[in-house]
Amino acid sequence: MKQDNEYFPLRNPQSVDSDSSIWNWAQNARLGERSRLRRPASEAELQSLIASHPGKIRVLGSRLAAGRMLKADDNDDLLLDLSRLSGLLSTTESSVTFAAATPLNEVYQTLTRMGRMLASSPGVIAIQTLAGAMATGTHGQGLQQSSLADEAIAIRMVLADGTITEFDRQHPWFGAVQVALGCLGVVTAVTLHTVPARIYTCFKNAVSASTLESDIYHWNNDFALSKAWWFVDDEQMHVWCAREASAEEQQKYQLNLGELVKQPDSNSSLNDTIEQTLEHMHHDTQIRGEGGRQFKTVTRFKDFSDVTGDIYQVFCRGIAVPQINVEIGIPLARAADVIAKIKRWYAQNHPHMHYPIILRCTGPSSAWLSPAAQQATCFFGFVVYYADDGTLSTEGTHFLSEVEKLLAAEGGRPHWGKYYHQHLYHWRECYPQWDAFRAVRQQLDPTGKFSNDYLSQLFD
Repeated sequence: MKQDNEYFPLRNPQSVDSDSSIWNWAQNARLGERSRLRRPASEAELQSLIASHPGKIRVLGSRLAAGRMLKADDNDDLLLDLSRLSGLLSTTESSVTFAAATPLNEVYQTLTRMGRMLASSPGVIAIQTLAGAMATGTHGQGLQQSSLADEAIAIRMVLADGTITEFDRQHPWFGAVQVALGCLGVVTAVTLHTVPARIYTCFKNAVSASTLESDIYHWNNDFALSKAWWFVDDEQMHVWCAREASAEEQQKYQLNLGELVKQPDSNSSLNDTIEQTLEHMHHDTQIRGEGGRQFKTVTRFKDFSDVTGDIYQVFCRGIAVPQINVEIGIPLARAADVIAKIKRWYAQNHPHMHYPIILRCTGPSSAWLSPAAQQATCFFGFVVYYADDGTLSTEGTHFLSEVEKLLAAEGGRPHWGKYYHQHLYHWRECYPQWDAFRAVRQQLDPTGKFSNDYLSQLFD
């Protein structure tokens, strides 16, 4: 069984940022020479840099994305660190404007202090920059909302000639700039629509996967927010379904001083399944004992209980650990058929399951290149964690490759910031606005200043 190191690169834990090199967060891709890094202190300085530089430019963001998206191709290319362009810029009764490099956790903390929230559910981790998370289509869960980019009402961008344009929802190209992979310009500020903060109670259950084909629709239609983990080996599901908290539940939350409330009754019915999954993960990562952040992601499912809290306390609970993460969005209307096909494929092949399949559904997105563009979508997520020496389970990555083929053949759209095999997708068939986006790119960046080899292959 051959390992696919081109799309699922091995990690070099010793390859940290140095005087000469910059690496991505997962340390599986060298992004460029440190001598080419620029850290502008103001928007005006950024404009000058962009206007005067004759070569290509890539923005690093939090460096969480796959390295091919971020890397500079030549020694003349610039890498931009926009961390100085961060923080809250302005507010209104129903909106906030943040500098583009503001980490999402700062955005969420600021909104919480204001008694506000975004209508979109958060992703599982929040160390990404605001603009970077939008650019790759980051999303949460719930059919009444879609991606983070769908909460933007204005996006301020420095273009290839150094000029500034602000795109709002009335602009004909707004759908292009919402999820743009960093190839239209450099975003410096984003205005987001906000709503009054809500408190949610999340009900957690362990159920059989035998009726998953119909259950996935019930969970998402009956609850504001829903997320599920599918332990295929045991045909078990761990399901979170959340609705707005009752008055009594909200009162308990307030008496707990705004901290997450855990119900006293715990459920241990999934513990044996969790132990089996942990054994697979220990074997694959060559890590024994209780150590390792990656094990905490499923260990928390042992003795689980219902909780009450704000949307960020309940759902933004991921643990950032180097991993290969594949996520493919399927039209929600086809989710049952795809689940059935995965079940049949599993029964025939018995692939090695490193980690449960993660299921999250969203409503349609207005962003042209969002994986949920124009259709309610069910996202299938797959994870393989790195071993301490930087290697990956061959069986685990083989499973990723094979299941991705199945989902791509069903009209799947990959999450742009994660890992995928580009050759599996026919982009014009996947995205009705594909050529419209390419036309906008040609207008805004005719020389490909905000490109690299990967993006050129994708769009040119």
